[in-house]
Amino acid sequence: MKKFITVLLSAVLLAGIYSFSGILKTKDLVTYNVQTDKSRVDWVGSKKNDFHTGYFSIKSGTVQVNAGKLVGGEFVIDLANLKVTDGAGVKLEGHLKAADFFDVAKYGEASYKITTVSYSGESAATINGILSLKGASLPVSFQANIRNADEKGFFGEAFFSMDRTLFGINYGVGNVAKDVQIAVHLFAK
Repeated sequence: MKKFITVLLSAVLLAGIYSFSGILKTKDLVTYNVQTDKSRVDWVGSKKNDFHTGYFSIKSGTVQVNAGKLVGGEFVIDLANLKVTDGAGVKLEGHLKAADFFDVAKYGEASYKITTVSYSGESAATINGILSLKGASLPVSFQANIRNADEKGFFGEAFFSMDRTLFGINYGVGNVAKDVQIAVHLFAK
């Protein structure tokens, strides 16, 4: 009788384990290449009586997706070819490229490496990572909306504020706002 109960319990245990094995399985990790022609980082910088807008292109990058969720990635931002999209144009571009701001002669690129992604909803996620900018590498976290992460590709975007002085960009503090508004639009296939 003891053997029968032991065999029965073992069979029930194995049946239970195998019935949930589909839940425990994850899809294979898929790496997508960032679409540099569509992806970019928009910015808005403000001062006491005005503001300026522009963007940085993305030079390269990858994102990793597993079971329809972003799980990692990194991308390189092209600082040397920054664009100003308001009336200040070329004059402001030259100043932003100088040592007062990005010093693109020394630091023509920035990079962001995702360290963790925590989902709080179907498409809402907190992304933690390391931003390397102007010789400094610091943790930067933000809320993102993952619009698509499936076999067709990836699209995510984030809107957040960042303190430029943490990276040694101190020009005009007091007149020029320390916080810069950032919008990241990242496409990958």
